[in-house]
Amino acid sequence: MSIADVKKTAEHKMHKTLEALRLDLAKIRTGRAHVGLLDHVQVEYYGSMVPVNTVANITLLDQRTLGVQPWEKAMVGKVEKAIRDCDLGLNPAALGELIRVPMPALTEERRRDLIKVVKHECENARVAIRNLRRDANSTLKDLVKNKECSEDDERRAQDEIQKLTDKNIAEVDKQFAQKESELMAI
Repeated sequence: MSIADVKKTAEHKMHKTLEALRLDLAKIRTGRAHVGLLDHVQVEYYGSMVPVNTVANITLLDQRTLGVQPWEKAMVGKVEKAIRDCDLGLNPAALGELIRVPMPALTEERRRDLIKVVKHECENARVAIRNLRRDANSTLKDLVKNKECSEDDERRAQDEIQKLTDKNIAEVDKQFAQKESELMAI
């Protein structure tokens, strides 16, 4: 393994960490409806648990209401129950074959709780990025020990990995600030 490989691997893994954070933050709702909100809701379908979006069509009826239309009539009750039982605090209402899912208005207390969740997710991402830095630096030390690179090259590579780490942590902070302002907007 070369220094370039170590840097490329660290950069790739840090990018993956940022992507995972983006996806996690997208699931935290702001009071406005979006179709990705129900992505992790599981419903029982012929004996196995599957995501709601595989057994129903999810649409945006208006800014604060989702429409969920199961492809099979028999699934309406199961999908409605799955949405009600998920941890999102939603109260769906079935109207024939269509399930309306209104987004409740966020209270100040709920907004503060959501910001704590966002802060926790961002801190986990920062820790993951720092762990990737540690792993890369450890690999560089092994390269020096095995005489595959010089100590000067190792120091330069460590500086570059530190700059990469700082850049990615700054991106995490930026995403936190963005999500926080989104949650506090009324």
